[in-house]
Amino acid sequence: MPTILESLNTALHSALDADPRVVILGEDILDPYGGAFKVTRGLSTAFPDRVLSTPISEAGIVGLASGMALRGLRPVVEIMFGDFITLAADQIVNHLSKFRFMYNDSVQAPLVIRTPMGGRRGYGPTHSQSLEKLFMGIPGLRVLAVNPFREPGIDLLHIILNGDEPTLFIENKTLYTFRVHDQSTLIDFECNRLEKYHTHVLTIAGAPPAVLTIAAYGHSAELCRQASLRLAYEYEIFSQLIVPTQLSPFEMSPILDSVRQTYHLLVVEEGTRTLGWGAEILARTLEAPLNRLHRAHRLGADDLPIPASTPLETAILPDVDRIIAAARTMV
Repeated sequence: MPTILESLNTALHSALDADPRVVILGEDILDPYGGAFKVTRGLSTAFPDRVLSTPISEAGIVGLASGMALRGLRPVVEIMFGDFITLAADQIVNHLSKFRFMYNDSVQAPLVIRTPMGGRRGYGPTHSQSLEKLFMGIPGLRVLAVNPFREPGIDLLHIILNGDEPTLFIENKTLYTFRVHDQSTLIDFECNRLEKYHTHVLTIAGAPPAVLTIAAYGHSAELCRQASLRLAYEYEIFSQLIVPTQLSPFEMSPILDSVRQTYHLLVVEEGTRTLGWGAEILARTLEAPLNRLHRAHRLGADDLPIPASTPLETAILPDVDRIIAAARTMV
């Protein structure tokens, strides 16, 4: 199986090859550099007229791409680090996501904004954040997050070529070198993809019924997969892991279906715990018509800036041991 990076790069090549309306914009994306994380490597050599290196102005890049989208092109923007997405927030929140509603569905803005998020690389407080929660719940904006249980290039290519709404495409930078899981690496799991909900459901193969639902996305989902194995083999705590790709708008059905069987819900994210994705999931779960919910808990990064120091960064971010400890406390 390809790495996450290879899958994304292949998808961008395929999109440019398939549709002359596709254009790529971003900072330092031209060869030989090929972008900060090399996702755009080779694109400018193959398609020199449609891969455009831009000035360092995230607001300008997204504004330009928004105009391109309104005029019938299908632009893909790379924001070098997700932390810099705040510089384009006005364009995204007050313009791009509003056009369809302001003009009575007479226009479309099929713009994809790709950006790496997350820590664990020692990049410090302004290059290591998970800020996607700032853009969840914005009407007219779709937010997706890459995970290692499906080739992300499949989703990216489909969105670029067929999407008709602005999309924020989150790529956890730690995942770039991960190989996409296949049956050989998921031999301990039964993995079911719910296409309707853009969600994977993983359970330990041949295990007794799960007593804990764990919900996580992105790189946190991989940590939860590792934790689920240890919980099963070391503590005989069997869990069901729910991994959504689409974070906003969000469909609760897979999580609620699982919680109706387990009565316990643990949500895990790399973003800060307060007012995060996990808090929203717990709130919706409590509002839902469930028979019962015995325990619920959210696990996220401590409410602190991400340090550059590796030991301090590790202490702030959720890891496998913290997931296991939370699960054992709940069950």
